[in-house]
Amino acid sequence: MKNNRIHTIPRKEIDKKALMELIALEFERERIYSEKEINLILQSFYDDYALLRRYMIDYALLSRDKDGKGYQLTARNKGIKEDV
Repeated sequence: MKNNRIHTIPRKEIDKKALMELIALEFERERIYSEKEINLILQSFYDDYALLRRYMIDYALLSRDKDGKGYQLTARNKGIKEDV
């Protein structure tokens, strides 16, 4: 990352997951986000925000509600930014 922007997605899974974990720090624990809110945050890191969203779900960092409209950090994420 350079200036908080991703220029290239790492090829190695371990590096890709570590990058997604860093991005997850931008989300508040226990808050439910709309897809639009998720996209805006992810787009600040990388133009292909849908790809980042997919990776975050695949790595179980984000979960979707049953109707697919709400997103939330998974309970496994520790050290995520909390409401102040």
